[in-house]
Amino acid sequence: MKVVITDHAYMDFTEEKKRFESIGAQLIIAQCTSEEEVIQVSEDAHVLINSDLPITRKIIEALPNLKLITRYGIGVDHIDVEAATEHGVYVTNVPDYCQIDVADHALALILSLTQKIVHLNQKVKQGSWDFSDGAPLHRIQTQTVGLISYGGIARILSKKLQAIGFTVIAYDPYLENVKASLDVELVSLEALMQQSDVVSVHAPLVKETYHLIDREMLALAKPHAVIVNAGRGAVIHEAHLIEALQNGQIAAAGIDVLEVEPIARNHPFLTMDQVIVTPHFAFYSEQAMEELKEKTMVNVMAMLQGEKPQYIVNPLNEK
Repeated sequence: MKVVITDHAYMDFTEEKKRFESIGAQLIIAQCTSEEEVIQVSEDAHVLINSDLPITRKIIEALPNLKLITRYGIGVDHIDVEAATEHGVYVTNVPDYCQIDVADHALALILSLTQKIVHLNQKVKQGSWDFSDGAPLHRIQTQTVGLISYGGIARILSKKLQAIGFTVIAYDPYLENVKASLDVELVSLEALMQQSDVVSVHAPLVKETYHLIDREMLALAKPHAVIVNAGRGAVIHEAHLIEALQNGQIAAAGIDVLEVEPIARNHPFLTMDQVIVTPHFAFYSEQAMEELKEKTMVNVMAMLQGEKPQYIVNPLNEK
């Protein structure tokens, strides 16, 4: 049995090596940058553990022994799930490892923007000592946060926001049948954009959410609204957001994820004082990384021992 880590964020894999070898599996740790490199290093592989490198149909079709592709993370939009399913390959992820961490990071961005913390810090360091640099500023209790998608992360964030006084609404078309049991009001996307002082994006990146927040949606927002994205970069049409920030249609933004990462050195966000950018950091804490590695190993160990993995993205028809 052969397990290949195709690419990684320079983590320590001592525990993975120990566990896999305890049942006779070989672990190969690679840092591939292309389809060809993955295919070359993964010959005869039964399992691919993947971070960010696209796992394409070409790779899947070139590996006849492949049974499992598992991701060190939540999103699987860079894995060809359809091709994997066609070839009887499970795709798994770890959908719940960093929910608290992402919610906390989104909350930090929301508070930094609505309370103008970063802006005021910059003004003071530039030599200004004037409360009017932060005007106008409104009480939290007067503000509404609109959450785009109301899954696990958004629900944790919602409780934190409500505890400090924000009104919270949400858009999630998949929850219409259960909206009466939720602790927030579900509204249309258009209504959310019109009513919210803060828009926080938590939607997965699928065909239906690609560029969901575009010029048309941004035009509905309040001129003092801020937008936060700690979900997936391409849910927001980045060029349209830049345009909205430049013309004052949106007041500010807190961005942890981009359409293309890492950020280009000439990216307009880097020259915008009203934009906070963090380096796709929301998922991270030491505890989250330990949980991620452990739950990924659970997926792999199950497959290597002839069992069904947990956290299956694409349930396969059992023959």
